[in-house]
Amino acid sequence: MNTSIGKRIRTYREERGFSQEELAEKLHISRSTYQRIENGETNSWINHIEKICTSLNVELDDILKPEEGYTQINKENTSNENSSNNMIQNQTNNYQASDKLIESLNDHIALLKEENQRLREENRLLKSQK
Repeated sequence: MNTSIGKRIRTYREERGFSQEELAEKLHISRSTYQRIENGETNSWINHIEKICTSLNVELDDILKPEEGYTQINKENTSNENSSNNMIQNQTNNYQASDKLIESLNDHIALLKEENQRLREENRLLKSQK
């Protein structure tokens, strides 16, 4: 699980003056589920990221930014320190973070496909009973 994303969400929530319960209500989830998101105990934030960003009035990039201690690569592909070693390290870290996010999203897509298939089958059975 990604605790840094949960910590960022918590920071933005607190800055905006929301309680966990208030934000959970906006997301239509239980407070305990929301608490697990902030604590990094679940990746279910992926299911709610759009509403989280909207509710907290933040950009997705602000929540998904790289871990502290790493320099973000700018569009010219250079680091703030102008060091090729730092640039390579930063790019590697950015790719690893992207890979983790892609893996989580692919897992979520697979679950949604399974649910979709189950619902289609259920719908087909209901139609055949008519």
